[in-house]
Amino acid sequence: MGKNVYSSEVKRAVVKDKLSGQLTTKEVMEKHGIKNESQIKTWMRWYRANELYRFDQPIGKRYTYGHGPENTGEDEKRSRQIANLKMENEILKEYLEMEKE
Repeated sequence: MGKNVYSSEVKRAVVKDKLSGQLTTKEVMEKHGIKNESQIKTWMRWYRANELYRFDQPIGKRYTYGHGPENTGEDEKRSRQIANLKMENEILKEYLEMEKE
């Protein structure tokens, strides 16, 4: 039995679905094929702590000081940061839509 590896896109989609409040944790798990509820809790904790760079880290690695491997180029760092900001923007837009209703 090996470890499950989830892409950063799946992690972002799970956080987005959880923050929308339209799906329960079990429904999110079924939708994205997540095996354990604690995995979702971990990703939510990373999101709340603004540690979005951790969505891209491989299993067993923990980036703290440089927020990523040393060999990551500036372009890749920027594109990852842009992707994270886009996700936050989408979540905030959905939240504002829910507030209007």
